[in-house]
Amino acid sequence: MKTTIFASLLLCCATMVSASHAEEIGSVDTAFKFFGPDHKIVVEAFDDPKIEGITCHLSRSRKGGFKGMVGLAEETSDASIACRQVGPIRVVAELKEGERVFSESRSLIFKKLQVVRFFDKKRQTYIYLVYSDRVIEGSPHNAISTVPIQSWPSR
Repeated sequence: MKTTIFASLLLCCATMVSASHAEEIGSVDTAFKFFGPDHKIVVEAFDDPKIEGITCHLSRSRKGGFKGMVGLAEETSDASIACRQVGPIRVVAELKEGERVFSESRSLIFKKLQVVRFFDKKRQTYIYLVYSDRVIEGSPHNAISTVPIQSWPSR
């Protein structure tokens, strides 16, 4: 029993450490909580780790209160994404179809928010899909953003 609990905690810590990090841009409060932080909608940005020139912005809820403060709250599966070309596009590593480019834990152990990248070769467009999954049951909530490859003016 102790071994199972220890293994679960170790897995949880490893998941949190390996998750990609995003830069918080801003947030708005959605509900007042007397104890702990308020519920929020947070907007964060991250750059595609293998493609220079593409930045994605995510918005999603963050629970407050005591459970949110200590990391025990299970977050909702709702998220929105917008990805844009912000400079010349340059692939810096080998790309895999459906590759995860961002991941964040949304509960203590079992739920993750993920962003995966696809490439539409015919239209020369990168597609970013954000969704939540769980060990037992995922969520159908999802959103996509597309980035058509455009020439970038040189300075």
